[in-house]
Amino acid sequence: MSTVSEVRRREVIDALRRGTVPQNGLDLLAVGLERFDAAMGEDLATVARGGAAFHAVRGEYGAGKTFFARWLAEQAKRRGLAVSEIQISETETPLHRLETVYRRLSERLTTATHQPSALRAVVDSWLYTLEEQVLEAGEVEAEDQTGLASAVDALLEQRLADVARTTPAFAAALRGYRQAVEAGDNATAEAIVAWLGGQKSVAASARRVAGVRGDLDHFAALGFLQGLLAVLRDCGHPGLLLVLDETETLQRVRGDVREKGLNALRQLLDEIDAGRFPGLFLIMTGTPAFFDGQQGVQRLPPLAQRLSTDFTTDARFDSPRAVQLRLPGFDLGRLGELGRKVRDLYVGGARHPDRVGAVVDDGYVDLLARALTGELGGKVGVAPRIFLRKLVAEVLDRVDEHPDFDPREHYELTVTAAELTAGERGAATSAGEIDLDLP
Repeated sequence: MSTVSEVRRREVIDALRRGTVPQNGLDLLAVGLERFDAAMGEDLATVARGGAAFHAVRGEYGAGKTFFARWLAEQAKRRGLAVSEIQISETETPLHRLETVYRRLSERLTTATHQPSALRAVVDSWLYTLEEQVLEAGEVEAEDQTGLASAVDALLEQRLADVARTTPAFAAALRGYRQAVEAGDNATAEAIVAWLGGQKSVAASARRVAGVRGDLDHFAALGFLQGLLAVLRDCGHPGLLLVLDETETLQRVRGDVREKGLNALRQLLDEIDAGRFPGLFLIMTGTPAFFDGQQGVQRLPPLAQRLSTDFTTDARFDSPRAVQLRLPGFDLGRLGELGRKVRDLYVGGARHPDRVGAVVDDGYVDLLARALTGELGGKVGVAPRIFLRKLVAEVLDRVDEHPDFDPREHYELTVTAAELTAGERGAATSAGEIDLDLP
């Protein structure tokens, strides 16, 4: 841990103190994901070469599905890919409305150097790349602004030819954006980028400049995704990791809406298989009930066939190359290992590292882990999130700040209902070793 920068350490510890999943530095916390390293690396390499990849990640609540997705996102960014993580929601991001999914994608788009939304930065980088390629060809002088603009427009059309055949509005909007930038009209340029990102109610004047009409609809959304992948590829990002998180929410919607959502997912997988999205790495997460139950994937047989994976054998023999990846979740041993990693990371930036390391030793970390382990077949009753928050905010901080604080003597673990999400509360109610102050 001595090689970890202070900035990375602080970002991770601060997030855990708040009870959230860190946005960066997840490699410092990864426990039990080593078996996926090689296969995910192969998939990322395939995507970077212009291929495509897909996996469905399954696990019960608290198994670490979101953590897995963000861990993979860090690896993707290191290879230059862009990343977008979307939480599927009945009201905010219904899966059957692909135009909304695309809008969320653009809002959450990020790269190694730009936070969400990175869409305008990506488009600017792409146009700059086109200009550089035109100048490198030597057919136009940099001083010839008219000739340069014409040559860039021609190259733009050439690069987006495949997209323009099915979604001409995407290429038209990019052309309009470039014209607005050249004219110094930043307000119009911003509006056109918003329209490219699927935003609604963009000013009619901006749409007229771009030569487009109306808002993005369901049928054009996949065409816009195809165009975005082309733009990313040309400006140095060889692909996009797209995470559709919490797809199990489909089980809670009206029957006809659920079927539309499942069909939209099937359509997306078919398009990936057909090669329409070179450079796309799609990850979806869900619970076993969603993948196996009649209110989920099994309701649409063609989708169930595409996702079918044998899980009748012991989990230790699972293939990390399978369509579905099974996350077994944390057992007591893994939870203790995770706690020790966090303790060691904290010690590296503590005011009194020797005291923290001595008082919060391996034995105490394991003791706290056992206290947060329910009677659920040896698995963690309350998700790792609450364990890490307690460890950092209520134990490590106090030991570091108060020289006479001993958690074995002065700290009694309690978990209140207000601290838990609904899923965590459901798991906690059967945890016999936890003193829960629940209504």
